[in-house]
Amino acid sequence: MLKMHIFIVGMAGAGKTSLGRRLAQNLNKRFVDTDQRVCEMLGMSSVNEVYATLGEELFKNAETGALIELAGQIPCIVSTGGGCCNTPENVTIMKNHGVIIHVDRPIDQILSDIKTDRRPTLAGGTHEDVIQEYNRQIGFYKAAADYRLDNSKGFAMGLKAITELAEQIMREE
Repeated sequence: MLKMHIFIVGMAGAGKTSLGRRLAQNLNKRFVDTDQRVCEMLGMSSVNEVYATLGEELFKNAETGALIELAGQIPCIVSTGGGCCNTPENVTIMKNHGVIIHVDRPIDQILSDIKTDRRPTLAGGTHEDVIQEYNRQIGFYKAAADYRLDNSKGFAMGLKAITELAEQIMREE
């Protein structure tokens, strides 16, 4: 039984949403992607649209609102936006209402398949921009995380590892 939320954090392209969605299916739990939830809350179709129309600050405020909303709901699997951990309030909410798993994937693997046009902070970005974003964010993920998940061995191995980790967390609750 899941008594606390499992929050998945990490860099864009690390596998948070893909792994989170499948983990939720494996555990028969609800899955929430905070980026998608923010878009629903604001009546917009994408994070890029939110950034272009309303700006980053409003997006970040809505992201915090989405986490506050989730805190009062039945525990589930939550994939967060890549910048979620730079907001101290977000980390506090996640720590108070669940456990945080940092999905870590080597930058060279992220670079091999990231689609920067779908990432508002990287829109039109180069590989150098992705590397800079990774370097800016990695410390936030490490500081926030209760657990680190190595996602360097492919999706199947990452899914196996995150499922085992979630089952361990549920046993310890």
